[in-house]
This record gives sequence, structure tokens and C-alpha cells, in this order.
Amino acid sequence: MKKKIWLKKMIIQGMGYFYLVAGMNHFISPDFYLPLIPPFFSNGELINILAGIAEVLLGLGILFYPTRSRAAWGVVLMLVAFIPSHVYFIQINTCVEGGLCVPEWIGWGRLIVIHPILIYWAIWVAKNPKIYG
Repeated sequence: MKKKIWLKKMIIQGMGYFYLVAGMNHFISPDFYLPLIPPFFSNGELINILAGIAEVLLGLGILFYPTRSRAAWGVVLMLVAFIPSHVYFIQINTCVEGGLCVPEWIGWGRLIVIHPILIYWAIWVAKNPKIYG
């Protein structure tokens, strides 16, 4: 029984730290993210900053029980908001000039496999906020 609680604790903490680190990376390596923002969004730099702030705050929110459920639902909304970037990445043939360039199947896999798994993970945390402390 204790192993099950330990695993659930790690799943929740892992999610919190995952988004905390991902959010900080928006400030450390903005040149990685900027080309992935579709050009129909007018201010890519602002979007990158707001995405970084959102990921940091939501990651921190997941680490603390009183805000965990709301933060996890925020992650779901944020991930839905990121879908246009994933679609745009596929539209540009999964290759950013002078930057990230991967096989097309990786872009599709990210959109139709990994992204739904991340959304499911966030929904699970939102519905199970009191697994530990």
C-alpha cells in the first residue's frame, strides 16, 4: 500500500517539477520556442513570456495541496492553448530553420499521442489532489 502512495506522490511531484522546469526554460532558451509560435499570433515574444510564467506558476501550484486541483485544471487549459503551436510545427514540416528539426512522425506523435497523455496526466492530478499532503 505504501508503494502505491509513494508512486502517486511521485506522479504528482513529477508533474509539478516538469512544468516548473519547462516554464523556466522559456526564459533560458526563448530562441527555441519563438519559431514554434504560429505567425498569426502577433506578439510571439509576449506569448513566450506568458507561457513561461503560466508553466512556472502552474507547476508551483501543483506542488502544493491547496492549489493542486486548480493548477492541474489550468495545465489542461494551457495544453489545449498550445495545440496551435503543435499543428504549426507539423505545417512547417517539423523543421525550424536553424533550430529544431525532427522527422515528421515525431511532430504527429507529439500532437496525437504525447499531448493527450499530458492532458490525461493533468486531469488525473486535478481529480486526485489529496493523494498526499
